[in-house]
Amino acid sequence: MKSDLTFAGLTAIKHSFSLPLDYAKPKGEQIKVFARELVSPENQDKQLPYLVFFQGGPGFGAIRPAANGGWIKRALKEFRVLLLDQRGTGLSTPVSYLSLNHMDAEEQAQYLTHFRADNIIRDAEAIRALLCPDEKWSILGQSFGGFCVLKYLNDAPQGLKEAYITGGMPSLTRHADEVYQATYKRVLAKNQDFFKRFRDAQTLITRLAEHISNHVVRIATGERLTVEMLQLLGINIGMEQGPESVYYLLEQALIETESGTEVNPLFLAQFCQQLDFNTNPIFALLHESIYCQQSASNWSAQRVRGQYDEFNYEAGKPFLFTGEMVYPWFFEQFTNLKPLKHAANLLAEKSDWSQLYDLDTLANNQVPVAAAIYSEDMFVEMNYSLETAKQVGELKYWLTSEYEHNGIRMDGEHILDKLIALNRGASLR
Repeated sequence: MKSDLTFAGLTAIKHSFSLPLDYAKPKGEQIKVFARELVSPENQDKQLPYLVFFQGGPGFGAIRPAANGGWIKRALKEFRVLLLDQRGTGLSTPVSYLSLNHMDAEEQAQYLTHFRADNIIRDAEAIRALLCPDEKWSILGQSFGGFCVLKYLNDAPQGLKEAYITGGMPSLTRHADEVYQATYKRVLAKNQDFFKRFRDAQTLITRLAEHISNHVVRIATGERLTVEMLQLLGINIGMEQGPESVYYLLEQALIETESGTEVNPLFLAQFCQQLDFNTNPIFALLHESIYCQQSASNWSAQRVRGQYDEFNYEAGKPFLFTGEMVYPWFFEQFTNLKPLKHAANLLAEKSDWSQLYDLDTLANNQVPVAAAIYSEDMFVEMNYSLETAKQVGELKYWLTSEYEHNGIRMDGEHILDKLIALNRGASLR
């Protein structure tokens, strides 16, 4: 199925594909995978090659562009852009407690094992066989999307002409514990930067933490606001313009009324908008699995946190934000995750996750790859990214301190243009 519409200087074509849940059983249960194809109006009758975009996450639908700008504007000069709603997200067959409520926990966990990068890449290759079976296409991955790019290079390089990665170069071999040991240090550094930059922020957040510790305060979605939940705002301080958004939110957190100090309803509503755990459950359910190869995560971020007492807030201690970490208490505090608690524990205990990367295959890669590595990235450890860069053939990288993790959202036209030039130059040798 496809349909055309024009908006914001773009022509968009909607595609919906029926694909196997389990590729080992191609005639078994089918799911829908949605993709939005973009083309500039002046090029809509031209046979341009495709550039497929893999969204960060896991568990988030592709971006919904409101205008022909940023990296999309650069891409549309020579490509048709395909925005893939990875399985379980966006307009693809959704994953939520509602879609899974007819299954018991074991069935839920088994179902969710089919939503890792391996099957995302199988979906992409199945779609390529339908849209352009005789042509290779180019791919671009941001954050977890970059993990998907490496998986594509590993599993199906025959479908690729070239590849681009921004803020998403994972370690090919390291255990989740090593990943979190590195990223907790990064989060500590971002906290130091934040509280140095916004000098009254520690006072603001400490007053708020003390207030919610002593009063029952409920956020707009109904859950009680807890200190550990408040710490999750830290996922934003590693983003472009994220520290500002957090600080401005804290400024409005407490108000004085005739009955005393209260939490501002505006804060309670905006707080929910800054966290996605209720609306995007795949992120909480499968985030740690993106690092798992023949090993269990066993709630890695929670265990490793025990090595960093600074994050355990109590009265009299400085308040610290956490980062892109998933904790088992999510499934006790977030309403839409509570029904999935048992399945989440089963996934955390799963030790037979398939191998994601083959070192020999990637070392012998022949597909030109250009990657932007951000030295100040809070989400992806720079040293592990550089380590991976040495392990992948035909990979060129641009190391820069100019951007945070989501730099492509803020200066995407420049970033993609630079990566294309880097890639094309490398491929002409």
